[in-house]
Amino acid sequence: MQRSQQRAETPPGHVVVIGGGIAGLAAAHRLVATGLRVTLLEATDRLGGKLMTGEIAGVQVDLGAESMLARRPEAVALAEAVGLGDRLQPPATATASLWTRDALRPMPKGHVMGVPGDPAVLGEVLSPEGLARIAEERDLTPTPVGEDVAVGAYVADRLGREVVDRLVEPLLGGVYAGDAYRISMRAAVPQLFEAVKEGGPLLDGVRRIQERAAARQQTGPVFQGIAGGIGTLPAAVGDAVRAGGGEILTETPVLGLTRTETGWAVRTDTRTIAADGIVLATPAWSAGTLLAAESPAASAELSGVEYASMALVTLAFRRTDIEAYEVLRGRSGFLVPPVDGHTIKASTFSSNKWQWVADAAPDLFVLRTSVGRYGEEDHLHREDEELVAVSLRDLAAATGLTARPVDTEVTRWIGGLPQYPVGHLTRVARIRDEVAKLPALRVCGAVYDGVGIPACIASAHRAADEIASEIIATPTLVRGTGSEAGQ
Repeated sequence: MQRSQQRAETPPGHVVVIGGGIAGLAAAHRLVATGLRVTLLEATDRLGGKLMTGEIAGVQVDLGAESMLARRPEAVALAEAVGLGDRLQPPATATASLWTRDALRPMPKGHVMGVPGDPAVLGEVLSPEGLARIAEERDLTPTPVGEDVAVGAYVADRLGREVVDRLVEPLLGGVYAGDAYRISMRAAVPQLFEAVKEGGPLLDGVRRIQERAAARQQTGPVFQGIAGGIGTLPAAVGDAVRAGGGEILTETPVLGLTRTETGWAVRTDTRTIAADGIVLATPAWSAGTLLAAESPAASAELSGVEYASMALVTLAFRRTDIEAYEVLRGRSGFLVPPVDGHTIKASTFSSNKWQWVADAAPDLFVLRTSVGRYGEEDHLHREDEELVAVSLRDLAAATGLTARPVDTEVTRWIGGLPQYPVGHLTRVARIRDEVAKLPALRVCGAVYDGVGIPACIASAHRAADEIASEIIATPTLVRGTGSEAGQ
């Protein structure tokens, strides 16, 4: 029999994707396109992970991530591939502020994650002493960075703590809910790390980054949303996976992974599924548990990844009740430096930021606040009513808003964001080195290459491509072993 005939009569390899967040869904979507048989298992009753919509005052809104970076192609391309291209929308306004030193102040422009290229733009945010400290940088001896360095520690050493506390901290905190003095520059702000390694003053390094960005002449919006919410993306990807022949099972927790002579046995609470390959797209603690027997070293590394928890408080007001508050007009929201001692860390004015929210509820004004940072999670144990009350208190202090909401919704994301401390990428490399010793198993998700939606999708594509290549290129793998082990 000719080889082509053998291939035609050989059932496709079977890949089990564990985890139904956006990374797992993106991996499954990528895999079905290769012709492999795909089963995605999700422990909860819904898909999407931190991407989720819900209702407030009868209006559908995002209760998790609300936007995706558009300057990276992966997320926008996936949305277009699953039929959401015509619903992509940039923010209607990107006029953000900082609530600092008892006032809402314009967010300075011309910075890289809060690190300025020109101190002249910081006059409303920093004190005269803070500005004077920046001016001293050219007289300082170089600060070594080695293999990695904390963003906050390095910037404070070069430009003073005030730059970190009033700018870097709220911006990084908005992404990682973490501590800028612990977060890895190499992992979280790689372009800044590369500029720092080139040497010279930090301010010059930031300007070099800006000049290179300008030379690329990138056009189009920096961020994109989706009409109806970013939380609609997972369902669309899931539908595309099913349309491509993939199987998706929710409420199916995976209890164990075992290597077999022909591949893998995936044990759930109801059955054992035979697989030729595994994509593990779960949080670090879950991946570590599942790998404990087959890769103790990878499991130990994964167990060391820490997470931050947070809560989102979504509030809907009657527009007639907030018309007197000029400060709400035209702004997309504000960030809050932890040093100012407030409870909320940010607020997004959804009805200003997203035209689709304004169109869906023209009589309402929807906004949300976020509460909780790494190491400061006691607030999350409060009752919903308390979180609403503290959000209203901080909003009143920041904007003067004293109107009462007509509806509220509190969403808790426990263990929502992996932390990227100094040395994180080295840990990730060790995990991947250990996992690579296992046949046809890969990991992906927010733990590894970035917490943003495009980064998670890129991580998923890498895992899916490597699995597909290994299965397709390995003729000794047994195919068509059935959905149940032993059948």
